[in-house]
Amino acid sequence: MSGGPGPGTDRKGDGQAMFQGFTRRRIATSGAEINLRVGGEGPPLLLLHGFPQSHVCWHRVAPELARSFTVVATDLRGYGDSAKPPDDADHVAYSKRAMARDQVEVMSALGFNAFFLAGHDRGGRVAQRLVLDHGERVLRLAMLDIVPTLSVVEAMDLSVATDFYHWLFLSQPGGLPEHFIGFDPDFFLRRQLATWGATEGAFVPDAFAEYQRCFRNPAAIAAMCADYRAALTIDLSHDRAGREAGERIGCPLLALWARHGVMARHFDVLQCWREVADAVYGEAIDCGHFLAEEQPEATVAALTDFFNAAC
Repeated sequence: MSGGPGPGTDRKGDGQAMFQGFTRRRIATSGAEINLRVGGEGPPLLLLHGFPQSHVCWHRVAPELARSFTVVATDLRGYGDSAKPPDDADHVAYSKRAMARDQVEVMSALGFNAFFLAGHDRGGRVAQRLVLDHGERVLRLAMLDIVPTLSVVEAMDLSVATDFYHWLFLSQPGGLPEHFIGFDPDFFLRRQLATWGATEGAFVPDAFAEYQRCFRNPAAIAAMCADYRAALTIDLSHDRAGREAGERIGCPLLALWARHGVMARHFDVLQCWREVADAVYGEAIDCGHFLAEEQPEATVAALTDFFNAAC
């Protein structure tokens, strides 16, 4: 079972009111069926969300960005209303390589051979693998409040592990995190949003209801755990092999990070990205982890300026 609605299905309460002027689509890739919204005019811009959210996290910025770009906001494989394939022993199905391939195939199906790309949180990790595997497709890349996975893992002391505890918890085998989260998914969702955010009222009721609806799905909980298991197994293997081979991000990269978030507390964000990319720019935004909802105006301004520089 995929855990998502069938092709062409629409449903009440799926966030449409927050995306006026956008069209909802479902596109079958070689490995999953991806739920998305597309709207606006201009150069294509793909937006990838993070954990524990869906494409709805862009609801405060997508309509503004659509004034300058054709915005494509997708649910990652396993999240939101996208398909939730079963995990496998090696976690290939939820490797960032597989998740990135979904996104490339979505953009191809929409007729976009090259595009701008922005990723927040897990979406940023998918974006990093996408640009490394399909560099010719990405014109410019924006990363929102992450540093490379290797940077986090190789800095994992007690302090980092405490702030990134969910990496270790969600990656536990044998259905352990699924079991515990499944007892009270609403509590876990609320706690993560409240712990990582720093702006009162950032999550409007309609958006939170969407996150809650999707997060209550046991198939989604299993898929999100599979995502984190892949991150600390097959994704690390891919990242380490790429580093040994001298892989680097060649397109311009914008790093935006939360001034009051854990990335800023533990890492020199720009330096981390300069270790893997050739042209890095960036700035801190005065908020917590959820930039697009906590500081939408500043986020739109930074993204628009960066992507328009290529036009």
